[in-house]
Amino acid sequence: MEGSSDFVELLGPDLSVKILTCLEDPSDLVRVSAVSISWRQFVIANGLSMQLWHRMFPDVSSLDGIFEVKNMIDGMEFKTDDSTGSALLERDHRVYAFLTRGLTSYTRKDCILDAICASSTDNFPEESIKNTLEPSDFVDHRTSYWSSKGESDAAVSEALIYRLAARLCVISEIHVKPYQAYFQYGFPIYSCKAVRFLVGHQKVPLEVQSDELDEFRDIQQFSDDKYVWTYASPEFPMAQENRLQKFKLPEPVLCIGEILKVELLGRVQTQETDGTVLYMHYTC
Repeated sequence: MEGSSDFVELLGPDLSVKILTCLEDPSDLVRVSAVSISWRQFVIANGLSMQLWHRMFPDVSSLDGIFEVKNMIDGMEFKTDDSTGSALLERDHRVYAFLTRGLTSYTRKDCILDAICASSTDNFPEESIKNTLEPSDFVDHRTSYWSSKGESDAAVSEALIYRLAARLCVISEIHVKPYQAYFQYGFPIYSCKAVRFLVGHQKVPLEVQSDELDEFRDIQQFSDDKYVWTYASPEFPMAQENRLQKFKLPEPVLCIGEILKVELLGRVQTQETDGTVLYMHYTC
């Protein structure tokens, strides 16, 4: 438009940066970058995407390093020849814009989308890991819980693997409720001694399975060599109480890869069946 001026050039870099850092929506910063080539270069050169990331997510804003992978399935190919300052700034802009946009695209308290597999299941499908996704102890007038297979050794642990609601999540705390078996004598509570949480990603994409293959999937998908764990929490002691127990992580964890593993460490309650003592886990 005739007579119009570019306010970035008119106000100068310092004042322009102060104005643009007032933007709180990552989509607005993307729109600014789309105005013109010079505005995009200005956003990139001043690291405005990175600054917005630090302001919006200070608890998880510290990253050890950044690299781009061209193809994670067929092999890693790093861009070794793009080592100039402008190329690095361009890369950081893409990464931080992706992170900020990904974490603000939706907000929900429940990050778990689906159950993938359990280390063992005592009675499939009645006691499947999928029962742990139900908030109630009863579904359709029947008890709802997951049970591992019995063990004579109380030190044997179990684990549950879940798919998160997005490939990019921030996890601050995880809630677990031990199951109380009201249908057994004495109403025992089958808790574990301690719990630990791991997050990461799969080495290869998870194949879509039908419900009929869920039990087979439990066996095939559980092996740790199928996953890369990027974070492991401390061990948290669990109370043998029938209540939703909240385990707050030392600091919020940025999970890139949509996989959560819950390790149930040790066993507390015994179950007697035909005179044999079995150690069982019921967790909901």
